[in-house]
Amino acid sequence: MLLLQFSTSHYCRKARLALGYKRINYKVENLTPGLHILKLKPLTGLSTLPVLLPQIEGQPQAIADSTQIIKFLESYQPEPAIFLTNPEQQTEALMLEDWLDESIGTATRFVYYQFRANEGQQVDPSFFSQMLIRVVRQQYGINDATVKLATDRLATSLAELSLRWQKSEYLVGGCLSVADITAAALLSPLALIPDYRQGYPWLFERIVQIHQLCGEKLPPGL
Repeated sequence: MLLLQFSTSHYCRKARLALGYKRINYKVENLTPGLHILKLKPLTGLSTLPVLLPQIEGQPQAIADSTQIIKFLESYQPEPAIFLTNPEQQTEALMLEDWLDESIGTATRFVYYQFRANEGQQVDPSFFSQMLIRVVRQQYGINDATVKLATDRLATSLAELSLRWQKSEYLVGGCLSVADITAAALLSPLALIPDYRQGYPWLFERIVQIHQLCGEKLPPGL
C-alpha cells in the first residue's frame, strides 16, 4: 500500500496511526503542497490528503480522506479492530471522530500555524518553511480573530477529552477505537507549543501511548 501525504499533516498522521495499529505494511510518498493537485485530481477528483493507494488486485485504486481510509482498512483487515463491537459505543466513537475531524482538527491547525508564524519561527526558520506557513495562513484565513475562536474551541474540547480519559484509558468503550486514534493525531501538533505542553501533560502522555501502540514515530515536540 502507498500513502500519499503531506509529511506535516495531522490528518495524514491519523491515517498512519490506523495503518500502524493494523500492522499493515505500507510506504509513504510526500507530495509538495500546490503541486500535489496534479497527482490527486486524476486519482480522486479532490485536492486533499491523505490518499491511500492499496495497490492490491480487486481493491479500489485510490481512497481519499482519513475517515474513508480507516473504513477501508477495517473491512480489509478487521483485526485488530478500530471499530467497536457495541453498536451504541461505535456510534459514539464515530460522532467523536467527526467532531474532532471537522472542528478540533481545524482549530489545532489555526493555533499551530499562528504559533509557527510568531514565537515558533525557530522550529524551522528556512525560507521554504516560512513561505509555506504564509500560504497556509492565507488559504485558511488564519489571523488573530480566528485564532482566538480556535483557542477557545480547543479549551472546551480538551476539557471534554480530559473527563473521558480520566474515567477510562480510552475515549469510548474498553479498547482503542477510531476516536482515540483521531484525537491523538489531530491534537499532536500542539506538542510544539509550550503553553499546551505545560498546561495539558496528560494529553501528551496519552498521545505518546497511542503512538507506541500503533508503532508510529512520535510527533515533533515529543
